Amino acid sequence: MLSKYKVFLLLLKSMGTDKQLLAKGIKSFGYTAILMFLSPAILSQAFKNEENPLYIPVLILGSILGLLAIYMGFKSVNIVMDALFGKKNKD
Repeated sequence: MLSKYKVFLLLLKSMGTDKQLLAKGIKSFGYTAILMFLSPAILSQAFKNEENPLYIPVLILGSILGLLAIYMGFKSVNIVMDALFGKKNKD
């Protein structure tokens, strides 16, 4: 009986997966996860300290990190999809 892991590896091998590109996509997902936890923490700290003179710069930094997390999420999904299914030719 084949384990789920072996079935997954056989499936990846039969699909012609680009393992280096898949590793790049997974690494990109790691950076995305860090940004997804970091940006709300920074934003909440900014909203807790509205009377602080650094309120606006911290708020801007948290907003930029939030937007970067969204962008990196889409980019990571795109990289993994290219690794699993290959690039589409526009011919």
